[in-house]
This record gives sequence, structure tokens and C-alpha cells, in this order.
Amino acid sequence: MKSGAEREAAVPSPYLGAAALLLVLGPAIPWLQTRIDSTLGEFRPQEEALYLCSGKHVKRMAPGFEAVAADIYWLRTVQYFGGQRSFSQDKNFALLYPLIEIATTLDPRLEIAYRYGAIFLSEPAPMGAGRPQEGIAILERGARELPDSWRLRQDLGFFYYLFLKDAEKASEVLMDASRIPGAAFWLKAMAADLLAKGGDREKSRRMWRQMYEQAEEGILKANALARLGAFDALDQADRLSEAVGSFERRQGRRPASLAELHASGLARDPIVDSTGVPFVLDADTGRVTVSHRSTLWMPEG
Repeated sequence: MKSGAEREAAVPSPYLGAAALLLVLGPAIPWLQTRIDSTLGEFRPQEEALYLCSGKHVKRMAPGFEAVAADIYWLRTVQYFGGQRSFSQDKNFALLYPLIEIATTLDPRLEIAYRYGAIFLSEPAPMGAGRPQEGIAILERGARELPDSWRLRQDLGFFYYLFLKDAEKASEVLMDASRIPGAAFWLKAMAADLLAKGGDREKSRRMWRQMYEQAEEGILKANALARLGAFDALDQADRLSEAVGSFERRQGRRPASLAELHASGLARDPIVDSTGVPFVLDADTGRVTVSHRSTLWMPEG
């Protein structure tokens, strides 16, 4: 049976990967699922992580079928994450970390679970659980289990920078990643660049672009594309803020609205973002920002 790392390389998305494995391993899954569910009794799939302290408990239920059980739990993790994002009112993702922990304990080489699971945990609400410390813990565990995976260490370095703003630690991890055979040539340069002051948005953009280019079609690629779109919107808002400053210098006052700014001819950019949502002008400061109503909005800092 292929390892988790080998399966990730051949699978275009967590959904398709799980579906393919269900077809290949189909005869074993009903027995295994019945065994797990009978042990859980009345508890439903999304609740079970509360009653199984760790992946070790599930592992004891299915000796010899750990890899199959890992794929079942990874499918459940993706379903749970999608359901929480789409339908849950509180979106607290309470079971997300336990489900990822179970899947990766059953198959410690399931690389896709570390990489996608870290994104699910780290992205701020409403895109994810907003718990980057847990996401980084998952990546650190993956890096220990798969020491030859430079991509896991790359992601770990990226996450230290993107979510914890720890440039020094991020640089250290990326330098470690660069020493792994087969690692991308640009990792050393990026590690050094992180220690230079300024240009934080452009550094973040480069990281998300790398994740976008490396990802197969699926959640990770779509998430990276959304982040890149958000950076473009921030750039656009900054240029509009500069136009507000030009208007004020010429007119001796700030524009009453972005529509007035646009009518003056000083704004070269549209006053709506790429999704069609208007930018927001702060009348007190003259600063233009992305609207909270836009899917391109993301927390600052």
C-alpha cells in the first residue's frame, strides 16, 4: 500500500483522493466502519472525536487497517470542515484538530492531512478556524514524521511568517528546508529576504503564490488564489488612498465620497474591488480600505 506522501503526489484534491481510495479499498471499508461505529455506539461521526481521546484509540479498533482508517478519517475531516464553513452558525471547528490528529496518528505519512489540515486550522474566520498555533503544531508533527519532505518545512516556515509574524523563526525553518535534497532553489533567498525590513505584503504574496503554484486543484489552490486576490485588493485600496491625498492637496479638503474622487479623474483604479464590492472611504482619515462585505477582505496585522 502506498504511503501518505506518495498518495498526495498522485491525488488532485482531498475529495478526489478519498473517492479513489474508497473505490480501491471498498471491500474492507464497510467492515472497518462498522467496527469503529459499533464501538462508538450512538455517537455520530462528527461527535466521535470528543469520545476518542486520540488516534491511538481508533488504531486499536482496526489493527492492520490503519491506512484505510486514516483515509476514512481524512475524508471525514474534509467533510466536517466544509460543513462547518457552509452551514454552522458558530463555525468554531471544535472537532477539526482532533480529527486531523486521528488521521495522522493512523497514518503518520499522510502528508496531505498535514498540509491541508494546517490551512484549515490557521486561516482566520470565516475561511478557517483561526487557530494558527494548532496549524503550526500539525506541520511540526508532519516535519518530524516526514523529514525528507521539504514542502512540509516550507509550509511551516511560511506559516510562522504569515500567521505568527515571526520572521526570524520562519527564516530558520526555510533555511532548514533548503538543505533537504530536492528542495526548491529559491528557499535560501527567501529565508534571507525575510530578515530584511519592509515589504511585508510582497513577501506574503510570494509565499501564497508559491503555495498556489505547487497545489493541485482543490481547497489549497483555491484558498491561495483567494489570498492573492485579497493582496491585489489591498494594493488597489492603497492607490485609492493616495488619490484621496492628491484630491485633498488640490481641493483643500477630502472628497465626500469615492464617487466624487472618481469623477475628479484622480483615481486611476475602479472604486470597486474585483468582486464588485465598493471600497470604503474613512472620512476622518482619508484612508480607503476593503469592505468587510467583500470576500476579499481579510484581517490586518
